[in-house]
Amino acid sequence: MASDEELDLPKTNADERELLLGWLRYLRGAVQGKIEGLSDEQARWTPDGHLVSLLGIVNHLTCLEWRWIDGGFLGAKVSRTEAEFQPGSELTVREAVAAYRSRATETERTVRSIGLAEPSPPEGWAEGRDLRWVLLHLINETGRHAGHADATRELLDGALGE
Repeated sequence: MASDEELDLPKTNADERELLLGWLRYLRGAVQGKIEGLSDEQARWTPDGHLVSLLGIVNHLTCLEWRWIDGGFLGAKVSRTEAEFQPGSELTVREAVAAYRSRATETERTVRSIGLAEPSPPEGWAEGRDLRWVLLHLINETGRHAGHADATRELLDGALGE
């Protein structure tokens, strides 16, 4: 079994915000590791046409962070559609990963500018939930999809991950 250092698990941090961001960053890395090295065609594959492709997972997680952070705390008009789970042929692996990384940078910048106990505006996407709740939700969703990505990649080509 791999050690915590080999898995690059987040270190204990007295700063709760940085601890939460560290876990979100770790899980994002797990998702990105599953799509690395795949062609666009492979990244669109789903087992027997079920579940969400690796490309769909990355695209969905990008949209998820945008909705909860920009829509929840910055007043952006956001929406959710099923299309984010099945991106069209115009989205490539390279573009999806670049968008996910860019979104991560924006999420972390915004999170560092808001207090963890600060509620979002009641009319925003987060409907008055505080930033701590939203971060925990993002960690939960990213973790769930990281497991999904792990299983999909193993079924695709046998690649195993930590």
